[in-house]
Amino acid sequence: MGVLTGFGVWINQNTQQPLKAESTRSENVKSTSKSEKDSNNQELYYDKDEQLRQGKLWKDAEKKHPWYDAPPRVKVATKNGICHMSIELTMGYPPETVYELFTNPNNGKFFDMDMFGRQLLENKSRKVLKKDGPREIAETKKAVAMNFLWWSGSIPITLIVDENKKDLTAKYKKEKMMFMKVFEGSYKVEPLYVDSERLCMHMKPKSKEEYRKCSGGQGKIASKVIMDQYFQPSFPFNLPPISCYIRETTINTTKTLLQMLQFTGATMRGV
Repeated sequence: MGVLTGFGVWINQNTQQPLKAESTRSENVKSTSKSEKDSNNQELYYDKDEQLRQGKLWKDAEKKHPWYDAPPRVKVATKNGICHMSIELTMGYPPETVYELFTNPNNGKFFDMDMFGRQLLENKSRKVLKKDGPREIAETKKAVAMNFLWWSGSIPITLIVDENKKDLTAKYKKEKMMFMKVFEGSYKVEPLYVDSERLCMHMKPKSKEEYRKCSGGQGKIASKVIMDQYFQPSFPFNLPPISCYIRETTINTTKTLLQMLQFTGATMRGV
């Protein structure tokens, strides 16, 4: 969930946690790739017209047969004090749009206020450290609402996020994060050809081009998000019973925030 872009990742009473990847020195590298640009002058690495067409397919289909996003599937294992979350989830919208939900720094507005009226995840700043075509490494600063025992407030988090907008992948790793010795992970968004059995007969399409051809341009493309997240509380928060509290809160909050993104996708479909 930066993470995660987007997606991100967050710590809150429903603890939220942030994103960061490999630290790298600040560089300005001009992209050598040629591509379309969106209304914000950002380079696009996909077919914009096809994306609009997919959006219409989803909205039209939602009126007749609403899509259901199952809750995220999460497997948790702990080794040498480091907790590993293996996550899979589906979203009823095309991969490029879903990736944008994860990585766009303005998407904090999708995360609701808590009972104290605080935004759960607030984006403070984003500084591009390196850009080379579809790959971009950025330093992001966020504020995460958190309640810990008797303390209530927001904590600052600095992350390094390594995104590839063409491959729809991202890595993140903390640079500064209270309570955490280790916090890092990665995610990728893959296409799901959800109408292939109905429209493509016995053919299993291996690409968007094959899918569009065999479905007559009527096949919807959904998304599968695969995410790995690792975290370890710093001393003394790695000792029981505090470590158990942080572990469970981190896991539950990550699930909650991913479900918020799923709800956002459903809203975009017109639910």
